[in-house]
Amino acid sequence: MYRTKILALVSSVFLLASCSKKNQETAAANLPESNTLTTATITLGFSTNMDDPRGVASELFKEEVEKNSNGRIKIEIHSGGELGGDGELIEGVINGKVDMTVSSAGNFAVYATKLGVSAMPFLFTDFEDAWAFMDSDFITDLNKNLNEFGIEVLSHFDNGFRCVTTTNKPINKVADMKGLNIRTPPNQIVMETMSVLGANPKPYPFPELKKALKDGIFDAQENPIPIIYNNKLFEEQKYLAVTNHSYDAMPLVIRKDLWDEFSPEDQKIILEAAKKAQDLDRKLIKEQTDSFVSKIKEAGMKVTTPDLSEFAKATSSVMDVFTTVYGEELLAKVKELTKK
Repeated sequence: MYRTKILALVSSVFLLASCSKKNQETAAANLPESNTLTTATITLGFSTNMDDPRGVASELFKEEVEKNSNGRIKIEIHSGGELGGDGELIEGVINGKVDMTVSSAGNFAVYATKLGVSAMPFLFTDFEDAWAFMDSDFITDLNKNLNEFGIEVLSHFDNGFRCVTTTNKPINKVADMKGLNIRTPPNQIVMETMSVLGANPKPYPFPELKKALKDGIFDAQENPIPIIYNNKLFEEQKYLAVTNHSYDAMPLVIRKDLWDEFSPEDQKIILEAAKKAQDLDRKLIKEQTDSFVSKIKEAGMKVTTPDLSEFAKATSSVMDVFTTVYGEELLAKVKELTKK
């Protein structure tokens, strides 16, 4: 499994921290000498296409910022992995090559490990509980861990609950997961979850996933239902299992050195736009999760609904595995907030 890698995360974070400080200094050197920006063009990159809820919500964010700043602050959107995959985009924010991105919380956990805690398997059963957790003071405090890497969290988009798709066989029970060569994001919790279920997880850039599935590099992948449909992964996969094994929160972030250059008034404009975009993204994700299963069936996929209690029981050890990374106190707080 991935226990060795998980323990290695603890030491790797210190190395990343020292590298991030150097990157932040380089990025800061590229900012104007004045303490407050009056005009700016902000690059916002993400890995999915504009039809995806994060694309639609990002367009609203752009409209709101540009309208309420009277065009002084412009948002330049780069979708579909144009500026790189999720890992490259986050690294780009850290080193100053990208101004903003929106990506799964677990992808940020490569740097600030505690941010990945919301991806623990079967932590939530519905969107409302997940949103309450992500909007809590507990998560606000955890987000501050990203400041050390030059990242400021503006709001939390939503990616939905992750489900498994396969090429050659349906998933009806945990035993069906055994031996699956499955693509995951670079998220240690998701990888450990897939591992304890018996699959062989491997991270791979999302913009290249569809081709990888077509070429047979993977025989399975896992993503939320809106992602599966909006990015037409059903064209390369035959079966969908509604496993809902992990909730996928997505922080919308900005370079902290850039953020600090804005006046309080302009920060308010950006924050209010980020909140409106968050609300739209969440609304779309919930609607599409509820409605896209029928569309996926119409597209030719066969859909199964496994007994999730079996999957939850099989993955109950995952939280314990991460005790070394998160600490007993933090996990106790998570259990208290989620009533686990």
